[in-house]
Amino acid sequence: MPEQLWFTQLLNHAFAGPVTALLHALHIEPQYPQAPITNAAAMEVLVLGLLLLSFLVLRSRLSVESPGGLQHIFESFQGFVEGQSHDIIGHQSERFTPFLAALGLFILVANLFGVVPGLEAPTSSPVVPLGLALCTFVYYQAYGFRQNGIKYLKHFLGPVWWLSPLMIVVEVISHLARVLSLTIRLFANMFAGDMLTLVFLSLIPIGVPAVFLGLHIAVAFLQAYVFVLLTMVYLAAAVEEAH
Repeated sequence: MPEQLWFTQLLNHAFAGPVTALLHALHIEPQYPQAPITNAAAMEVLVLGLLLLSFLVLRSRLSVESPGGLQHIFESFQGFVEGQSHDIIGHQSERFTPFLAALGLFILVANLFGVVPGLEAPTSSPVVPLGLALCTFVYYQAYGFRQNGIKYLKHFLGPVWWLSPLMIVVEVISHLARVLSLTIRLFANMFAGDMLTLVFLSLIPIGVPAVFLGLHIAVAFLQAYVFVLLTMVYLAAAVEEAH
């Protein structure tokens, strides 16, 4: 059995039975029935819980006349995402702000878990970036269909009819490659950051690791930004194709 983080142990102690029963009902056999919740899944739950708690605190303290620090942070983040989406997607990009902001916050907090002792970044496990990439893929494809119905499929056929068989294959591979690209980029960068930090902490416990912790934090912000930026680009393409 792999080593469990303290929060993973807590969840498995409380919910191992129900989770194992649910997996069996879905015809999924857990590798470790006594501990079906993995570290990555536990960290995702913790990220979600932390964000929900922050939103509840923010809602209870919302003020137009005298906004607090937390409100300023979230408003600045929302304004940044909204501005970026407007520059890339264009008209009516505001409808995407809730999804993009939630996606960015989740990835950012998940990435930053890698620098907190006793925790690990769930995005350093390939399953989590893959899930986020699939959510993005389904979201922008669904929006394309919502905007233009079955006509959305025309962009898979290419500009001329006699190239349609080839273009269908090329377009399908291209869209699936987006999922692979989003997954590998986020996973590889966060996994490498975690490994570098651990190696230098074990070799030189004083001084030098602080530099790599700073780099890890910078990479956490950068990768969250890149993921959301690429999502905006894909949404912009869906909007353009829908028109």
